Amino acid sequence: MTRIDGTDSSLDDWFEAEILRHEASLTLYLRRAWPNQDDVADLRQEVYIRVYESAARQLPDSPRAFLLTTARNLIFDRLRRERIVSIDLTQDFDSPSVLVDGVSPEQRVNARQELRRLADAIDQLPANCRAVIWLRRVDGLSQREVAEKLGMQEGTVASHLARGLKVLTKVVLGGNGEHDAQDDAKGGSSESEHG
Repeated sequence: MTRIDGTDSSLDDWFEAEILRHEASLTLYLRRAWPNQDDVADLRQEVYIRVYESAARQLPDSPRAFLLTTARNLIFDRLRRERIVSIDLTQDFDSPSVLVDGVSPEQRVNARQELRRLADAIDQLPANCRAVIWLRRVDGLSQREVAEKLGMQEGTVASHLARGLKVLTKVVLGGNGEHDAQDDAKGGSSESEHG
């Protein structure tokens, strides 16, 4: 990451050039990931606020990836906070207990397919990588807590998290993630022996 020079106009210029140009991708991701389409505009604005505030401290090396990762994290935060649906990867989405008012059958089918792709990608991750992602993103543990629980260095936890989220982000955004997950499994197994 590089540091911004501190002037609002340079940050605004960077934001417009590097972030706003990805609005279509961000909107598509939010529409796929969030059940209530009426919230998409508000979610997009909240993502922009988070990205802008973070960039005021330090610019990301990959603005598009940072934007979409921020969107994913916002959705995870919202789901956790609002407890909209308790997600069980093996649960049938046609079950009445998980239907959300205003969600069309097509949206339910798409959500089920995306969740299955995500579950398959998670299953392909190396065991340590999968455990790190679960503890950090689902259980909400800090990096230090995850390191202590799994007996790893914090840097190893960060590495597993970054690799795993990269694969999962590609899956959610339309890639299959299988090649990356297998490559990470090869890299992850040797690293887990050391970390």
